[in-house]
Amino acid sequence: MSDYQAKLKTDRAEGQRLADEFNARYPIGTPVVAYPLTRPEDNNPSFFERLETVTRTPAWILGHGEPVVSVAGYAGGICLTHVDVVPAAVS
Repeated sequence: MSDYQAKLKTDRAEGQRLADEFNARYPIGTPVVAYPLTRPEDNNPSFFERLETVTRTPAWILGHGEPVVSVAGYAGGICLTHVDVVPAAVS
């Protein structure tokens, strides 16, 4: 196995672990604040967008292992690192 394949396998496993953990804690319909392109602390206001919404799918991983989730009002997946669960929704 090449170094690239080994890293990809590791990244996918970690991404799947994070997606599974998210899904176990937060069902579809969980209120979240999502930042599709960049988070506010990244200091890139031209790409900043804040969505107060709910999850509409379980989390899954992309081919390279990045865990994402779909939210209402946005097409496609948003990286879990750009999704904050609304505190009142935390169980």
